[in-house]
Amino acid sequence: MLMLAGVVVLHITTIVLLLLAAIDNAWWITDTVSTDLWGRWELTNSMWHYTNLKDYPQEYLQTVQATSVLACIFAVLSLFVFVAQLFTLPKGQRFTFTGILQLIACVCVMIAASVYTAKLPPSQREGGYGHSYVLAWISFVLTFILAITYLILRKKSE
Repeated sequence: MLMLAGVVVLHITTIVLLLLAAIDNAWWITDTVSTDLWGRWELTNSMWHYTNLKDYPQEYLQTVQATSVLACIFAVLSLFVFVAQLFTLPKGQRFTFTGILQLIACVCVMIAASVYTAKLPPSQREGGYGHSYVLAWISFVLTFILAITYLILRKKSE
């Protein structure tokens, strides 16, 4: 029972990290610019102003956006499936479908972070990757660990 509670807490933590990575505006940061997957915030005259990501290649940006959103959706869906399987699977069965959904979420977040690393941001020499970018890679590791855990985990008879 304690192990299942730990898995649920880890899963919820992973979902929160995925959502923060997708929503928060710190994928690429400088002293005056903070960029996320959806827009760019520029500091001018001590005020932050929102602009579009017009200088980013749209096909790569849309790939990162779509796979980030899909990673969040599959992670949430796998939590619901896990809870449903917890009450419906017979004893000794594995949570295979939950593990597959979590593995899909893992692949989606890996694609998002990899494409962002390889193709975005374009030709910016100053600045660096922000905490949302780091959270995306941490989420990748956690979703992979959860996918393996779900594929191995069996319902024990007590």
